[in-house]
Amino acid sequence: MLDALEVVTTVTVGLMVGVEFSVAFIMGRILDALPEDSRQLGHAHGGRMLGALMPFWYIGSLVLCAIWAVAGWHDQGTGLVVIAAGLLILSVVMSILLLVPINNRNKTWTPENRPADWKEQLHRWERYHYVRVAVIVAAFTLLVTALV
Repeated sequence: MLDALEVVTTVTVGLMVGVEFSVAFIMGRILDALPEDSRQLGHAHGGRMLGALMPFWYIGSLVLCAIWAVAGWHDQGTGLVVIAAGLLILSVVMSILLLVPINNRNKTWTPENRPADWKEQLHRWERYHYVRVAVIVAAFTLLVTALV
């Protein structure tokens, strides 16, 4: 049973990393290549869509890591799982304090009501997101290492 939990946790976190990596390095480039109004509308729609899904994915990943750490407390890789869970906690805190406030504003913007500094706010969100991606990639790497 522990083996299945380890695999499910690692795959869940790995998929989350893939989605966030795509947002950072693929979707951002696609949206930035669109005309200004379409670019901003695309960012707003993405914020609404992923903003509704990602909290469950982040918290779910963290819960799975915590269960793995408790269930496998005496296993050799448990320390790595605990550190990975700590990194996922950091990613949640970063999200709540840095990324979500910008995203909550962004998802309500339209070309008619967006603030003058909307581009700067989106660039700030992207910088924070790059750091968050690095944090969750590190967590994923630790989980994979804990499997072996």
